[in-house]
Amino acid sequence: MSKHDTIINNHVLKNYNRYSMEFASGSGKYLYDTKGQEYLDFLSGIAVTGFGHQHIAIKTAVENQLNHIWHTSNLFEISLQETVAAGLCKFSGLDKVFFCNSGTEANEAAIKFARMRGNGRYEIIATEGSFHGRTMGALSMTGQAKVRNGFAPLLPGFVHVPFNDINAIANAVTENTCAVFLEVIQGENGIIEADKNYIKELRNICNEKNLLLIFDEVQTGIGRTGKFFSYQHYDVLPDVISFAKGIANGLPLGGVICNDKVAACIKPGCHGSTFGGNQISLASASAVLELMTPETLTDIEALGGFLMAKLHALQHPLIKAIRGKGLMVGIEIIETVEVKEIASLLLASGVVTGTAGNNTLRLLPPFIIDVFDIGIFIDKLSGILNSLCETILIKEG
Repeated sequence: MSKHDTIINNHVLKNYNRYSMEFASGSGKYLYDTKGQEYLDFLSGIAVTGFGHQHIAIKTAVENQLNHIWHTSNLFEISLQETVAAGLCKFSGLDKVFFCNSGTEANEAAIKFARMRGNGRYEIIATEGSFHGRTMGALSMTGQAKVRNGFAPLLPGFVHVPFNDINAIANAVTENTCAVFLEVIQGENGIIEADKNYIKELRNICNEKNLLLIFDEVQTGIGRTGKFFSYQHYDVLPDVISFAKGIANGLPLGGVICNDKVAACIKPGCHGSTFGGNQISLASASAVLELMTPETLTDIEALGGFLMAKLHALQHPLIKAIRGKGLMVGIEIIETVEVKEIASLLLASGVVTGTAGNNTLRLLPPFIIDVFDIGIFIDKLSGILNSLCETILIKEG
Protein backbone atom coordinates (compact mmCIF):
# COMPACT_ATOMS: atom_id res chain seq x y z
CA MET A 1 0.00 0.00 0.00
CA SER A 2 1.41 3.39 -0.98
CA LYS A 3 1.70 6.40 1.27
CA HIS A 4 -1.03 8.09 -0.75
CA ASP A 5 -3.37 5.12 -0.21
CA THR A 6 -2.70 5.32 3.54
CA ILE A 7 -3.67 8.99 3.64
CA ILE A 8 -6.93 8.26 1.80
CA ASN A 9 -7.81 5.35 4.06
CA ASN A 10 -7.04 7.26 7.25
CA HIS A 11 -8.84 10.53 6.58
CA VAL A 12 -11.59 10.08 3.98
CA LEU A 13 -14.95 8.90 5.32
CA LYS A 14 -15.63 5.28 4.38
CA ASN A 15 -19.02 5.79 2.80
CA TYR A 16 -17.96 4.12 -0.48
CA ASN A 17 -16.72 0.63 -1.28
CA ARG A 18 -13.80 1.71 -3.44
CA TYR A 19 -11.49 -0.33 -5.62
CA SER A 20 -7.91 -0.18 -4.27
CA MET A 21 -6.66 1.78 -7.27
CA GLU A 22 -6.68 5.34 -8.57
CA PHE A 23 -6.97 6.79 -12.06
CA ALA A 24 -4.30 9.40 -12.68
CA SER A 25 -5.33 10.59 -16.14
CA GLY A 26 -7.80 10.11 -18.96
CA SER A 27 -7.84 10.63 -22.71
CA GLY A 28 -10.84 10.09 -24.93
CA LYS A 29 -12.43 6.75 -24.06
CA TYR A 30 -9.46 5.60 -21.97
CA LEU A 31 -8.45 5.94 -18.32
CA TYR A 32 -4.92 5.41 -16.97
CA ASP A 33 -4.11 4.37 -13.41
CA THR A 34 -1.14 5.53 -11.32
CA LYS A 35 0.95 2.70 -12.79
CA GLY A 36 0.19 3.74 -16.36
CA GLN A 37 -2.18 0.82 -17.06
CA GLU A 38 -4.80 1.61 -19.74
CA TYR A 39 -8.51 0.94 -19.25
CA LEU A 40 -11.41 1.18 -21.69
CA ASP A 41 -14.01 3.31 -19.91
CA PHE A 42 -17.47 1.73 -20.13
CA LEU A 43 -18.88 3.65 -17.15
CA SER A 44 -18.20 7.34 -17.91
CA GLY A 45 -18.02 8.23 -14.24
CA ILE A 46 -21.58 6.83 -13.91
CA ALA A 47 -23.08 8.53 -16.99
CA VAL A 48 -21.15 11.78 -16.53
CA THR A 49 -18.30 12.03 -19.06
CA GLY A 50 -20.41 11.33 -22.14
CA PHE A 51 -17.85 12.82 -24.48
CA GLY A 52 -14.94 11.11 -22.79
CA HIS A 53 -11.88 12.57 -21.12
CA GLN A 54 -10.02 15.69 -22.23
CA HIS A 55 -12.40 16.35 -25.14
CA ILE A 56 -10.75 19.21 -27.01
CA ALA A 57 -13.88 21.33 -27.57
CA ILE A 58 -14.97 21.03 -23.93
CA LYS A 59 -11.44 21.54 -22.60
CA THR A 60 -10.99 24.65 -24.76
CA ALA A 61 -14.29 26.14 -23.60
CA VAL A 62 -13.41 25.61 -19.93
CA GLU A 63 -9.86 26.94 -20.33
CA ASN A 64 -11.18 30.06 -22.06
CA GLN A 65 -13.61 30.66 -19.22
CA LEU A 66 -10.90 30.10 -16.60
CA ASN A 67 -9.02 33.01 -18.16
CA HIS A 68 -11.98 35.38 -17.64
CA ILE A 69 -14.12 34.81 -14.54
CA TRP A 70 -14.91 31.81 -12.33
CA HIS A 71 -17.74 32.85 -10.02
CA THR A 72 -19.85 35.92 -9.27
CA SER A 73 -23.00 34.46 -7.56
CA ASN A 74 -26.57 34.59 -8.77
CA LEU A 75 -26.98 38.15 -7.50
CA PHE A 76 -25.78 39.21 -10.94
CA GLU A 77 -26.63 38.40 -14.53
CA ILE A 78 -24.72 35.45 -16.05
CA SER A 79 -25.11 35.38 -19.82
CA LEU A 80 -23.86 31.78 -20.05
CA GLN A 81 -26.89 30.72 -18.02
CA GLU A 82 -29.20 32.09 -20.70
CA THR A 83 -27.15 30.40 -23.43
CA VAL A 84 -27.28 26.98 -21.81
CA ALA A 85 -30.89 27.39 -20.66
CA ALA A 86 -31.99 28.29 -24.19
CA GLY A 87 -30.33 25.13 -25.48
CA LEU A 88 -31.96 22.96 -22.83
CA CYS A 89 -35.38 24.46 -23.53
CA LYS A 90 -34.92 23.81 -27.24
CA PHE A 91 -33.95 20.18 -26.64
CA SER A 92 -36.71 19.57 -24.08
CA GLY A 93 -39.67 21.53 -25.43
CA LEU A 94 -40.14 23.28 -22.07
CA ASP A 95 -39.72 26.93 -21.12
CA LYS A 96 -37.53 27.83 -18.12
CA VAL A 97 -34.44 26.47 -16.34
CA PHE A 98 -33.11 26.58 -12.78
CA PHE A 99 -29.43 25.67 -12.26
CA CYS A 100 -27.90 23.88 -9.28
CA ASN A 101 -24.94 21.50 -8.82
CA SER A 102 -26.12 17.88 -8.76
CA GLY A 103 -28.94 15.45 -9.42
CA THR A 104 -30.15 15.24 -5.85
CA GLU A 105 -30.27 19.06 -5.63
CA ALA A 106 -32.21 19.13 -8.89
CA ASN A 107 -34.76 16.70 -7.46
CA GLU A 108 -35.03 18.70 -4.24
CA ALA A 109 -35.78 21.78 -6.33
CA ALA A 110 -38.38 19.88 -8.36
CA ILE A 111 -40.10 18.74 -5.15
CA LYS A 112 -40.27 22.34 -3.93
CA PHE A 113 -41.55 23.61 -7.27
CA ALA A 114 -44.27 20.94 -7.30
CA ARG A 115 -45.45 21.90 -3.82
CA MET A 116 -45.29 25.60 -4.65
CA ARG A 117 -47.45 25.05 -7.70
CA GLY A 118 -49.71 22.71 -5.67
CA ASN A 119 -50.89 25.68 -3.59
CA GLY A 120 -51.63 23.56 -0.54
CA ARG A 121 -51.49 20.19 -2.23
CA TYR A 122 -48.23 18.58 -1.14
CA GLU A 123 -48.27 14.85 -1.80
CA ILE A 124 -46.04 13.35 -4.52
CA ILE A 125 -46.55 9.89 -5.97
CA ALA A 126 -43.25 8.09 -6.63
CA THR A 127 -42.45 4.53 -7.68
CA GLU A 128 -40.92 1.50 -6.03
CA GLY A 129 -37.39 0.79 -7.22
CA SER A 130 -36.70 4.45 -7.98
CA PHE A 131 -33.58 6.35 -7.00
CA HIS A 132 -33.70 10.15 -6.75
CA GLY A 133 -30.72 11.04 -4.56
CA ARG A 134 -29.43 11.03 -1.00
CA THR A 135 -30.49 14.37 0.48
CA MET A 136 -33.50 14.01 2.78
CA GLY A 137 -36.25 15.04 0.36
CA ALA A 138 -34.88 13.04 -2.57
CA LEU A 139 -34.12 10.14 -0.21
CA SER A 140 -37.68 10.13 1.14
CA MET A 141 -38.98 10.03 -2.43
CA THR A 142 -36.62 7.19 -3.40
CA GLY A 143 -38.39 3.84 -3.63
CA GLN A 144 -35.59 1.60 -2.33
CA ALA A 145 -35.55 0.51 1.31
CA LYS A 146 -31.81 -0.28 1.22
CA VAL A 147 -31.09 3.40 0.48
CA ARG A 148 -33.50 4.73 3.12
CA ASN A 149 -32.56 2.37 5.95
CA GLY A 150 -31.14 4.11 9.00
CA PHE A 151 -32.50 7.59 8.22
CA ALA A 152 -35.98 7.43 9.74
CA PRO A 153 -38.10 9.36 10.27
CA LEU A 154 -38.26 10.20 6.57
CA LEU A 155 -40.01 13.30 5.30
CA PRO A 156 -43.78 12.93 4.90
CA GLY A 157 -45.69 13.63 1.70
CA PHE A 158 -44.47 10.81 -0.53
CA VAL A 159 -46.50 7.79 -1.64
CA HIS A 160 -44.78 4.83 -3.30
CA VAL A 161 -46.54 2.58 -5.81
CA PRO A 162 -45.30 -0.26 -8.05
CA PHE A 163 -43.47 0.82 -11.21
CA ASN A 164 -45.25 0.25 -14.54
CA ASP A 165 -48.64 -0.13 -12.79
CA ILE A 166 -50.99 2.59 -14.05
CA ASN A 167 -53.87 1.46 -11.83
CA ALA A 168 -51.67 1.89 -8.78
CA ILE A 169 -51.00 5.48 -9.82
CA ALA A 170 -54.69 6.20 -10.42
CA ASN A 171 -55.70 4.69 -7.07
CA ALA A 172 -53.03 6.64 -5.18
CA VAL A 173 -54.28 10.08 -6.26
CA THR A 174 -56.00 12.03 -3.47
CA GLU A 175 -57.09 15.61 -2.93
CA ASN A 176 -53.61 16.28 -1.55
CA THR A 177 -51.69 14.99 -4.59
CA CYS A 178 -49.72 17.61 -6.51
CA ALA A 179 -47.42 15.55 -8.76
CA VAL A 180 -46.23 12.20 -10.06
CA PHE A 181 -42.43 11.87 -10.05
CA LEU A 182 -40.54 9.02 -11.71
CA GLU A 183 -37.63 7.84 -13.84
CA VAL A 184 -38.71 6.72 -17.30
CA ILE A 185 -35.83 4.23 -17.09
CA GLN A 186 -34.84 3.24 -13.56
CA GLY A 187 -31.04 3.31 -13.59
CA GLU A 188 -29.97 2.33 -10.08
CA ASN A 189 -32.63 -0.40 -10.06
CA GLY A 190 -30.98 -2.26 -12.93
CA ILE A 191 -31.99 -0.36 -16.12
CA ILE A 192 -35.74 -1.04 -15.90
CA GLU A 193 -37.79 0.64 -18.65
CA ALA A 194 -41.30 2.03 -18.39
CA ASP A 195 -43.91 0.68 -20.81
CA LYS A 196 -45.02 3.10 -23.53
CA ASN A 197 -48.72 2.81 -22.67
CA TYR A 198 -47.91 3.37 -19.00
CA ILE A 199 -46.21 6.68 -19.72
CA LYS A 200 -48.96 7.84 -22.08
CA GLU A 201 -51.70 6.95 -19.59
CA LEU A 202 -49.71 8.65 -16.86
CA ARG A 203 -49.75 11.86 -18.88
CA ASN A 204 -53.52 11.53 -19.29
CA ILE A 205 -54.09 11.04 -15.56
CA CYS A 206 -51.96 14.07 -14.73
CA ASN A 207 -53.95 16.16 -17.22
CA GLU A 208 -57.28 14.98 -15.82
CA LYS A 209 -56.31 15.47 -12.17
CA ASN A 210 -54.32 18.70 -12.66
CA LEU A 211 -51.11 17.05 -11.45
CA LEU A 212 -47.57 17.81 -12.52
CA LEU A 213 -45.78 15.06 -14.42
CA ILE A 214 -42.11 15.16 -13.38
CA PHE A 215 -39.38 13.04 -14.94
CA ASP A 216 -36.04 12.43 -13.27
CA GLU A 217 -33.59 12.52 -16.20
CA VAL A 218 -30.46 12.79 -14.07
CA GLN A 219 -28.93 9.56 -15.39
CA THR A 220 -30.96 9.10 -18.57
CA GLY A 221 -30.69 12.61 -19.98
CA ILE A 222 -28.21 14.48 -22.18
CA GLY A 223 -28.18 11.91 -24.99
CA ARG A 224 -27.54 8.80 -22.92
CA THR A 225 -30.40 6.75 -24.45
CA GLY A 226 -30.11 8.01 -28.04
CA LYS A 227 -32.56 10.86 -27.46
CA PHE A 228 -31.61 14.03 -25.64
CA PHE A 229 -34.03 13.01 -22.86
CA SER A 230 -35.33 9.47 -22.41
CA TYR A 231 -39.00 10.55 -22.32
CA GLN A 232 -38.63 11.51 -25.98
CA HIS A 233 -38.82 7.79 -26.82
CA TYR A 234 -42.40 7.88 -25.49
CA ASP A 235 -43.99 10.81 -27.35
CA VAL A 236 -45.06 12.64 -24.19
CA LEU A 237 -44.11 16.01 -22.73
CA PRO A 238 -43.66 16.34 -18.95
CA ASP A 239 -44.20 19.50 -16.95
CA VAL A 240 -40.86 19.32 -15.14
CA ILE A 241 -37.52 17.59 -15.79
CA SER A 242 -34.55 17.22 -13.45
CA PHE A 243 -31.11 16.79 -15.01
CA ALA A 244 -27.41 16.65 -14.04
CA LYS A 245 -24.59 14.10 -14.63
CA GLY A 246 -23.77 14.39 -18.36
CA ILE A 247 -24.65 18.05 -18.86
CA ALA A 248 -21.14 19.39 -18.08
CA ASN A 249 -19.05 16.28 -18.85
CA GLY A 250 -17.52 15.99 -15.39
CA LEU A 251 -17.95 19.44 -13.88
CA PRO A 252 -20.70 19.88 -11.27
CA LEU A 253 -23.96 21.11 -12.80
CA GLY A 254 -27.59 20.10 -12.51
CA GLY A 255 -30.95 21.72 -12.75
CA VAL A 256 -34.66 21.72 -13.42
CA ILE A 257 -36.47 22.52 -16.66
CA CYS A 258 -40.14 23.39 -16.35
CA ASN A 259 -43.03 24.76 -18.37
CA ASP A 260 -44.44 28.25 -17.97
CA LYS A 261 -47.30 27.22 -15.67
CA VAL A 262 -44.76 25.96 -13.14
CA ALA A 263 -42.34 28.83 -13.73
CA ALA A 264 -45.10 31.33 -12.94
CA CYS A 265 -45.23 29.98 -9.37
CA ILE A 266 -41.53 30.53 -8.67
CA LYS A 267 -40.70 33.95 -7.23
CA PRO A 268 -37.41 35.54 -6.10
CA GLY A 269 -36.37 34.15 -2.73
CA CYS A 270 -38.27 30.84 -2.85
CA HIS A 271 -35.22 28.83 -3.92
CA GLY A 272 -31.55 29.31 -4.75
CA SER A 273 -28.05 27.89 -5.07
CA THR A 274 -24.70 29.54 -4.32
CA PHE A 275 -22.71 27.65 -6.94
CA GLY A 276 -25.57 26.67 -9.27
CA GLY A 277 -24.98 27.96 -12.78
CA ASN A 278 -21.32 28.67 -12.08
CA GLN A 279 -19.49 30.08 -15.12
CA ILE A 280 -16.90 27.28 -15.29
CA SER A 281 -19.47 24.47 -15.31
CA LEU A 282 -21.65 26.41 -17.74
CA ALA A 283 -18.77 26.79 -20.17
CA SER A 284 -18.44 23.02 -20.25
CA ALA A 285 -22.22 22.58 -20.61
CA SER A 286 -22.32 25.02 -23.51
CA ALA A 287 -19.71 22.94 -25.35
CA VAL A 288 -21.62 19.72 -24.57
CA LEU A 289 -24.80 21.16 -26.08
CA GLU A 290 -22.93 22.13 -29.25
CA LEU A 291 -21.59 18.59 -29.54
CA MET A 292 -25.06 17.08 -29.08
CA THR A 293 -26.04 17.20 -32.75
CA PRO A 294 -28.74 15.07 -34.42
CA GLU A 295 -25.90 12.99 -35.88
CA THR A 296 -24.48 12.40 -32.40
CA LEU A 297 -27.84 11.17 -31.11
CA THR A 298 -28.26 8.91 -34.14
CA ASP A 299 -24.79 7.45 -33.54
CA ILE A 300 -25.57 6.79 -29.86
CA GLU A 301 -28.77 4.97 -30.77
CA ALA A 302 -26.98 2.93 -33.45
CA LEU A 303 -24.06 2.01 -31.17
CA GLY A 304 -26.51 1.01 -28.46
CA GLY A 305 -28.35 -1.21 -30.93
CA PHE A 306 -25.08 -2.81 -32.00
CA LEU A 307 -24.06 -3.43 -28.37
CA MET A 308 -27.44 -4.98 -27.53
CA ALA A 309 -27.30 -7.22 -30.61
CA LYS A 310 -23.83 -8.47 -29.68
CA LEU A 311 -24.95 -9.18 -26.11
CA HIS A 312 -28.04 -11.08 -27.25
CA ALA A 313 -25.89 -13.06 -29.68
CA LEU A 314 -23.83 -14.39 -26.75
CA GLN A 315 -26.83 -16.39 -25.49
CA HIS A 316 -24.76 -17.11 -22.41
CA PRO A 317 -26.22 -19.29 -19.63
CA LEU A 318 -25.01 -16.87 -16.94
CA ILE A 319 -26.97 -13.99 -18.48
CA LYS A 320 -30.54 -13.78 -17.19
CA ALA A 321 -31.69 -10.63 -19.02
CA ILE A 322 -30.40 -7.76 -21.16
CA ARG A 323 -32.07 -4.34 -20.92
CA GLY A 324 -31.49 -0.80 -22.07
CA LYS A 325 -31.70 1.99 -24.61
CA GLY A 326 -28.85 3.68 -26.42
CA LEU A 327 -25.65 3.54 -24.40
CA MET A 328 -27.44 2.75 -21.14
CA VAL A 329 -27.41 -1.04 -20.83
CA GLY A 330 -27.97 -3.51 -18.01
CA ILE A 331 -26.92 -7.18 -18.10
CA GLU A 332 -28.66 -9.12 -15.34
CA ILE A 333 -26.63 -12.12 -14.17
CA ILE A 334 -28.08 -15.32 -12.70
CA GLU A 335 -28.23 -15.46 -8.90
CA THR A 336 -25.45 -18.03 -8.46
CA VAL A 337 -22.79 -15.55 -9.66
CA GLU A 338 -22.05 -12.23 -7.97
CA VAL A 339 -22.12 -9.42 -10.55
CA LYS A 340 -19.52 -7.52 -8.51
CA GLU A 341 -17.09 -10.35 -9.25
CA ILE A 342 -17.70 -9.89 -12.98
CA ALA A 343 -17.14 -6.12 -12.69
CA SER A 344 -13.90 -6.75 -10.79
CA LEU A 345 -12.69 -9.26 -13.37
CA LEU A 346 -13.50 -6.83 -16.19
CA LEU A 347 -11.55 -4.13 -14.38
CA ALA A 348 -8.58 -6.46 -14.01
CA SER A 349 -8.79 -7.10 -17.77
CA GLY A 350 -8.80 -3.37 -18.54
CA VAL A 351 -12.49 -2.44 -18.84
CA VAL A 352 -14.32 -0.17 -16.37
CA THR A 353 -17.99 -1.02 -15.72
CA GLY A 354 -20.46 -0.69 -12.86
CA THR A 355 -23.25 -2.57 -11.13
CA ALA A 356 -26.87 -1.78 -10.31
CA GLY A 357 -30.13 -3.24 -9.10
CA ASN A 358 -30.65 -6.96 -8.87
CA ASN A 359 -27.23 -8.44 -9.76
CA THR A 360 -26.96 -6.32 -12.92
CA LEU A 361 -23.81 -5.24 -14.74
CA ARG A 362 -24.26 -1.59 -15.74
CA LEU A 363 -22.76 -0.24 -18.95
CA LEU A 364 -22.63 3.53 -19.55
CA PRO A 365 -19.84 4.00 -22.10
CA PRO A 366 -18.93 7.39 -23.56
CA PHE A 367 -20.56 8.41 -26.82
CA ILE A 368 -17.19 8.38 -28.59
CA ILE A 369 -16.73 4.59 -28.54
CA ASP A 370 -16.96 2.63 -31.78
CA VAL A 371 -17.89 -0.90 -32.87
CA PHE A 372 -14.27 -2.02 -32.37
CA ASP A 373 -14.45 -1.02 -28.68
CA ILE A 374 -17.73 -2.88 -28.31
CA GLY A 375 -16.06 -5.94 -29.84
CA ILE A 376 -13.24 -5.74 -27.29
CA PHE A 377 -15.74 -5.53 -24.44
CA ILE A 378 -17.81 -8.44 -25.75
CA ASP A 379 -14.72 -10.64 -26.13
CA LYS A 380 -13.56 -9.88 -22.58
CA LEU A 381 -17.02 -10.34 -21.07
CA SER A 382 -17.49 -13.62 -22.94
CA GLY A 383 -14.12 -14.92 -21.74
CA ILE A 384 -14.91 -14.01 -18.12
CA LEU A 385 -18.37 -15.60 -18.25
CA ASN A 386 -16.96 -18.78 -19.80
CA SER A 387 -14.28 -18.97 -17.11
CA LEU A 388 -16.89 -18.53 -14.38
CA CYS A 389 -18.99 -21.29 -15.96
CA GLU A 390 -16.02 -23.66 -15.80
CA THR A 391 -15.46 -22.74 -12.15
CA ILE A 392 -19.10 -23.45 -11.33
CA LEU A 393 -18.96 -26.83 -13.09
CA ILE A 394 -15.81 -27.78 -11.17
CA LYS A 395 -17.44 -26.82 -7.85
CA GLU A 396 -20.62 -28.71 -8.68
CA GLY A 397 -18.63 -31.71 -9.90
